[in-house]
Amino acid sequence: MTTEMINDYLLSIKGVTKDFKEEWEWQRFFLDNKMFLAICYQDKKPKLLTLKLNPIDGVNLRKKYNFVTEGYYMNKIHWNSIEFDRLDEVEEIYDLFNMAYDTIYYKLSKKRQREIDYE
Repeated sequence: MTTEMINDYLLSIKGVTKDFKEEWEWQRFFLDNKMFLAICYQDKKPKLLTLKLNPIDGVNLRKKYNFVTEGYYMNKIHWNSIEFDRLDEVEEIYDLFNMAYDTIYYKLSKKRQREIDYE
């Protein structure tokens, strides 16, 4: 999996925006100004993919894959980091992207959800 594939997929979802935080070397993805996923770079190469999941899903993911850890520099309850060069081993990776998005989407008001759905 490449960063371009991740970009293309995530930016195809309604309401998703991104930026690049230079001082952290993080490409961050947002819904309604709330981050749900980041690609963490080191020396200009992707090192980790960090995503927000509900705590139970995060624990299950870490139990299933030994290369998934608690979120790097993030809240250890909600955030999980996956070694970037092992993303292809995660069979449910696109489901995880959607789950991360949903952690933000379903906390928004019904009105805001409708606005996003019809943008």
